[in-house]
Amino acid sequence: MNHSQSSESILLREDKDGAVYLTLNRPEKFNTLSEAMLTALQQELDAIAVDPAVRCVVIGAKGRGFCAGHDLREMRANPDQAYYQALFRRCSRVMQSIVALPVPVIANVQGMATAAGCQLVASCDLAIAARSASFAVSGINVGLFCSTPAVALSRNIPPKRAFDMLVSGHFIDADTALEWGLVSGVTDDADLDAAVADKVAQILSKSPAAVRFGKSMFHPQRQMVLEDAYDFAGDVMAENMLSPDAGEGIDAFLAKRKPVWQQPGH
Repeated sequence: MNHSQSSESILLREDKDGAVYLTLNRPEKFNTLSEAMLTALQQELDAIAVDPAVRCVVIGAKGRGFCAGHDLREMRANPDQAYYQALFRRCSRVMQSIVALPVPVIANVQGMATAAGCQLVASCDLAIAARSASFAVSGINVGLFCSTPAVALSRNIPPKRAFDMLVSGHFIDADTALEWGLVSGVTDDADLDAAVADKVAQILSKSPAAVRFGKSMFHPQRQMVLEDAYDFAGDVMAENMLSPDAGEGIDAFLAKRKPVWQQPGH
C-alpha cells in the first residue's frame, strides 16, 4: 500500500516493500521543524508505531539542507513562555517517538543538519550522510543554548565534544560526525540514496521479528545499570528464541539452507 501525498504536503510519505520513506518537504525553508511539520511527523510516527507491516523507516529531506531546526520566525511571533514550553515538548515527543518506534529508523542526511535538525539525526537509530553534509547545534549563535538538542547529541557523542559543539556553535563535517558517532555511515553525495537503499535492504533481509525484538531492547538497556541491563536483555532474548523465526533461522543454519522469515502484516 502506498500513502504518497501530493507534492504540496510539507511531509511526504512513500511505502515500499515494508519500508516507509518520510521526506521533509519545505526545501525553501531548509525543512525547519515548524508546528505544522512537527504535527505531520507525529501523525506519521504514531501510525507507523501500530502498523505490523512496517519494517524500517527512512527520514530524508528535499532541497539543499536536511533540517535547519526550529522555525525561528514562527518562534519570535509567539513570545510566550507557555508557548515555548509546549513547542519544545512537542518536538521532544517527536524525537522520543522515533526512539520508541518498534523498527529501525535511518536518517538520510544531505546538506546541513543544525540545532533541532541535528537532534533529529541524533535521534535516529542509524544515519547515513553525504560527504558534503555538515552538523551543528548553533542556537548559541543567536543567544539560545540548544538544550533539547543537547539531550540527543550527548547520547551519541562524548560529553566534552558535545558541549564544545553546543557552546561554540561550530560545524563539524560528515567525516568528523562519523568518527564521533553522530552518524553511522558517510558516502559520496551521488551515492547517498543508493547507500541508504543498501542499508534498508540489509534490514529487510533479516527476520522482522528479530529486528523488532532488538529495537525494543537496545535503547532501554542503555539507561540501565549493568546487572539490570543483562536481566532485561536475557528476558527479551529468551522470548525471541521462542519466536517462529528463531526456530526457522537456526534450523536453516544447521541444514545449510536459506531461512524463510514470517512476513508481518499478512
